[in-house]
Amino acid sequence: MPQEVAKSPAEQRKIPRQQRALATCAAIVEAAARILEAQGEAALNTNRVAEVAGVSIGTLYQYYPDKTAILVALVRREREMFLGRLQSIPADGVDAFDAMIAEAISHQFARPRLALAIERLEPMLALDSEAAEMAQQIADLSAQRLAARFGALAPSDLVTGVIIARSLINAAAEGVLPTERLTDRVGQAVAGYLERVGNRSDAAGHSALSARQS
Repeated sequence: MPQEVAKSPAEQRKIPRQQRALATCAAIVEAAARILEAQGEAALNTNRVAEVAGVSIGTLYQYYPDKTAILVALVRREREMFLGRLQSIPADGVDAFDAMIAEAISHQFARPRLALAIERLEPMLALDSEAAEMAQQIADLSAQRLAARFGALAPSDLVTGVIIARSLINAAAEGVLPTERLTDRVGQAVAGYLERVGNRSDAAGHSALSARQS
């Protein structure tokens, strides 16, 4: 089991404004990502991050009080990147569902070891409210893009669909499932579930409308 990192999220000491400072912070966060990929969580400490980033430890501490603050920034970077990719999918596109599945797989397999490390670390970073807000944004985006194909979907059904997709994708990234035809398998599993609950929701809505009209 990974050691607990923090009970509350650590924030940056100083928010970068100038381009050089922004580049320094980006290099520090990317250095943490590279260490997680190459050596794992045990090798991650501020001295090692500073070394890989090519900055002094004093410079690192100007912006980040500890490694937890760096990890929080890394998690936020990855979340925002994935959300941006979902936002790029047209809301009224007929192939929105397939595009969303493809984006989820692409994001996970672009840097699979990093993605799995973040999956393990994220629950320990005390980002519950942020995670809930991000989940709501993804749910809203998904509902808009999937309504044409699956009808109205309850938030809990959208979350279930995400869990199904993530479970299959993570299993493939960990080598438990083959990667061949992964897009088809994930798409079929999630679509099978959403078609069932979408039809159920439509039927419930139709029954409620009929009851009000009678």
